[in-house]
Amino acid sequence: MSVYLGAIDQGTTSTRFIVFDRTGRIVSLAQKEHEQIYPKPGWVEHDPEEIWRRTKEVIAEALHRRGVRPKDLAAIGITNQRETTVLWSRKTGRAVYNAIVWQDTRVEDCVEEFSRDGGQDRFRQTTGLPLATYFSAMKIRWVLNNVKDARELAEAGDLLFGNIDTYLLWRLTGGVEGGIHATDVTNASRTQLMDLHTLNWDEGQLKLFGIPKAVLPRIASSSEVYGVARITAVEGVPVAGILGDQQAALVGQTCFDSGQAKNTYGTGCFLLMNTGETPVLSKYGLITTVAFKLGQKPAQYALEGSIAVTGALVQWMRDNLGLIEKSADIETLARTVKDNGGVYFVPAFSGLYAPYWKATARGVIAGLTRYANKAHFARAVLEATAFQTREVVEAMEMDSKVCLDVLRVDGGMVANDLLMQFQADVLNRNVVRPLIKETTALGSAYAAGLAIGFYKDLEELRGNWGVDHTWKPQMESPTRDRLYQEWKKAVTRSFDWAG
Repeated sequence: MSVYLGAIDQGTTSTRFIVFDRTGRIVSLAQKEHEQIYPKPGWVEHDPEEIWRRTKEVIAEALHRRGVRPKDLAAIGITNQRETTVLWSRKTGRAVYNAIVWQDTRVEDCVEEFSRDGGQDRFRQTTGLPLATYFSAMKIRWVLNNVKDARELAEAGDLLFGNIDTYLLWRLTGGVEGGIHATDVTNASRTQLMDLHTLNWDEGQLKLFGIPKAVLPRIASSSEVYGVARITAVEGVPVAGILGDQQAALVGQTCFDSGQAKNTYGTGCFLLMNTGETPVLSKYGLITTVAFKLGQKPAQYALEGSIAVTGALVQWMRDNLGLIEKSADIETLARTVKDNGGVYFVPAFSGLYAPYWKATARGVIAGLTRYANKAHFARAVLEATAFQTREVVEAMEMDSKVCLDVLRVDGGMVANDLLMQFQADVLNRNVVRPLIKETTALGSAYAAGLAIGFYKDLEELRGNWGVDHTWKPQMESPTRDRLYQEWKKAVTRSFDWAG
């Protein structure tokens, strides 16, 4: 009898396979990192073949660890880094170029070119998205225009596009031997090519970007059987759930009702609020996106605040500056001082995302004096995440007209008690961490489980959610206001540095 669900969690820095039981508890987990490729300043790439190898390795490892057999898995879900763009040959399965990662800024000039005619928000009404280097369409266009023979292959129908979910689904279900070329509505909504209202590829957008429709996958719901796995470790297991990573975390946090929100602290930080069956177009710098579509039920929409650099800033401090040996050391170092010593770190390495959308911003460290030391740096790095989150929360409350009474949190950084306490302090509201912290992978497993009847309904999933820890604000209002105003001042120093 099939008693478990599997989830492929393909993230920006690593790939994981997690086996969950019916209650959402982890039975087994395997994880492997992949190389970050930086060919030029602002360019970020991944090797799709390496990602596929890592995916197969972690699946086999996680199953072997606990003696789980393919027949023990009821279904597999996929969750993925969004916007990261791959184009590959339908005939050989080989990518014509490395995957262009969501953080990559090489299409900055194209964004400016498109913005000149109609402004940065010219596509918001159709796609819910501002013009930015972030989304997939510009990346597809870059590959077609810059990689030898790519456009000819695309016009001939021999080239396939996908974000990482689509690429993995195709490889998992047979590849060149009949692999399924599909994506779900959440990932499609991040391409800037899908009409938010019809949930179909928009012919006008395709024409403007010069993208042949033949390269695009079929748009499906987030919860249905797309096909069955055809690799040895999981041979015959249905692949039945796909959600972009942040939408998957929303499902994993069981934010099924309008007004519920979660914040995921990973490489970047992503705050999503469920807005129900009607898309809400942002006036305050947020993104309108699809939250999920479960089978035949109507799509649910979300407002999203996307912050490019949070956990990545801790990695940068570790790898580029060598101030800590491992990421977890940052909390220990930061606790050796009582405050930030007046130091503020604005991590606009690839511009600023929500709520500013300034591609020409660059990273700034402000407020330095001779008093400042590496512990103040560590504190400023953590506080940058909390300050950026407050900016997004304020924008979200103005757009949605909903006041968040608590913030549900997940992701790797929520293990950092100092950060979570400061987050509660700077927001002046409770911050709640759930019992099950792997909410991203869990969300895709839930979607897969719903598709095959492993779960009866959403109420059963809500019953799995529970509180692990709550942080309550302890900071005095004058201190909170002063710190936030100083942060805002530092942010303005990062504007218009490039270009």
